[in-house]
Amino acid sequence: MRLAVLAAFAGAALLGACSNEPKYEFAEGACYFVATPDNAPPRLQKIADDQPQLEQCAARLEEMRLRFLRMGGSNQEVTGAYQGRFIFVDREGVKIGKSLNGSRFFAMARTGDGRLAIPGAIQRDETGRPVAVASDPAAK
Repeated sequence: MRLAVLAAFAGAALLGACSNEPKYEFAEGACYFVATPDNAPPRLQKIADDQPQLEQCAARLEEMRLRFLRMGGSNQEVTGAYQGRFIFVDREGVKIGKSLNGSRFFAMARTGDGRLAIPGAIQRDETGRPVAVASDPAAK
């Protein structure tokens, strides 16, 4: 009985390790847009080189998202990638994940005026709505 249970757990673990997502190669410091053409697997398109941090790549993706919207596009979300992490930019802010379809973790929020900031740097009113970026405590 124990052997059957162990075999079932091992089989489930092996199935869970398999993924249908394509594998990508990431150049160091390169920021990518994830293009999703109709009926084709997603592919990476480089939009910037020499990006020192994930936040700078998110800023390039936000610029791209806003340009698309100004040209009359309706897609509110842009997906990108930076050094093995996937970046999801939308109206709420920036989320990151290890895969295109897996869990996403909140990385940056929108301030009251629409800018992106690290969530701890945002001042909020009594209702929790963002009002501004917190001032520098050393300046007081």
